[in-house]
Amino acid sequence: MPKNSPTRRLPAEWEPQSAVQLTFPHAGSDWADMLEEVLPCFVQIAETISRFQPVLVVCQNAAEARACFTRGVPERVHFFEADSNDTWARDHGGITIEENGQPVVLDFVFNGWGLKFPAHRDNLITRQLWAAGRLKARHRYPGLVLEGGGIESDGQGTLLTTAECLLSPNRNPHLSAAQLEARLKTLFGLERVLWLHHGYLAGDDTDSHIDTLARLCSPDTIAYVRCDDPADEHYSALSAMEQELKAFRTAAGQAYRLVPLPWPQACFAPDDGHRLPATYANFLIINGAVLVPTYAVPQDAEALRILGDVFPDREVIGIDCRPLIRQHGSLHCVTMQYPKDVFG
Repeated sequence: MPKNSPTRRLPAEWEPQSAVQLTFPHAGSDWADMLEEVLPCFVQIAETISRFQPVLVVCQNAAEARACFTRGVPERVHFFEADSNDTWARDHGGITIEENGQPVVLDFVFNGWGLKFPAHRDNLITRQLWAAGRLKARHRYPGLVLEGGGIESDGQGTLLTTAECLLSPNRNPHLSAAQLEARLKTLFGLERVLWLHHGYLAGDDTDSHIDTLARLCSPDTIAYVRCDDPADEHYSALSAMEQELKAFRTAAGQAYRLVPLPWPQACFAPDDGHRLPATYANFLIINGAVLVPTYAVPQDAEALRILGDVFPDREVIGIDCRPLIRQHGSLHCVTMQYPKDVFG
């Protein structure tokens, strides 16, 4: 590294946070025909997070968003008016790094998961937040297409990701795998990138985001989805992913502690019957708690118990995310955390 190069680091999700961003549904989003069903889910997420830390609600109309909180708006919930295409804050929200010990919000290009959906309004939200002074950190455009759901950091120089997503031809086609990895190492101050080449969920629009499949829970622990049913369409791909995870080593050269999560009973769309991407890997770590998506299936209780063992010092709280998977995402997908000293 050149002598005067800045020292950069991508914090882990379990580190102290200043806020979590949600982008609320509205009649102009894909939620138009089920707003009454999905808005209470967003409100429950916001209310639950607000028990532990501030929540930033990006919305088209603050008065309308406030009215959704039928029990009153918690003091830690803050509103910011901005137009949006949709609600997936994990993927259009800024990704915060530390540079020489100070936070910098990186404003990557969000192109609707490889040009699948319109994203021109979502792509402006982070710069609007920064321009309005809601983000206290510096703001920078790296010039790459990247979604927060596509990467996992241990805060110590290791990034976990999937080749299916990051090497999608509709994201950064001008870069080879080696060039993209080098760029990520520079941007995030990484020592290494762990690539998964297997694993998917039916109904997923993201090209296998890592946060639906495998999650870093500490520098030496990975929780991941495991399918135990050989008759299930996911069995082969997820079994291959499990073998990849077993082959990974920590920076210290040790095998990871691997924690398999239950495979939820299949959930299907009520309109046309296609399978929905229900996954317990899409949990959110916040200050003092872990929010876990549930789907009103028998495996919910076991998922909560397992993650309680993984995070013994945090309260583990289930959130019914059946409405969210109707649009092919879940709890982590609709949230984006800001580390300490960012939101104010």
